[in-house]
Amino acid sequence: MQQQQVHLCALMKSSPLINMTLLQSIQQLKDSNDYEGMIQLIPYAKSMGIETSLVGDKIVSTLPFMESNIGNPTLPALHGGLVAGFMENAALFHLLWCFELKKTPKVIDFSIDYLRPGLTETTYSHCDVIRLGRRVALCNIKAWQADSEKPIAIARGHFLLSANEPIG
Repeated sequence: MQQQQVHLCALMKSSPLINMTLLQSIQQLKDSNDYEGMIQLIPYAKSMGIETSLVGDKIVSTLPFMESNIGNPTLPALHGGLVAGFMENAALFHLLWCFELKKTPKVIDFSIDYLRPGLTETTYSHCDVIRLGRRVALCNIKAWQADSEKPIAIARGHFLLSANEPIG
């Protein structure tokens, strides 16, 4: 058992993305337009099953329906915490992908309004950066299912960029 653990650690250390800093890994993924690679760097996003892609000129995150994501089996409807986590990750992906940052953003606050139940179907999310300062970014996030004009939730988040000097 001990040899298997050592072997796994050695394998992880030999991965090119593990040997780099997180921001270097993100830059390499951006250079190769590997949106899905970004998901692999964030275990929570990976466990939720989030996918990310470019749709037109916007980054859209996708949450395929999974039975384990149901919070209210009576309706059935998605768990509210899952929807909030999905939207928060959409904002983080957007900030990391669209701007050249010196540090990873940290959530300062996140406020969400649930507008209708998230049904048992694929959910989408998009982030708009309202203000990008040297230290803080303000984002509006929208989540929807079949119709983007009928969001299931909207959110507003502030993210600490520290002493970053955003470029872009």
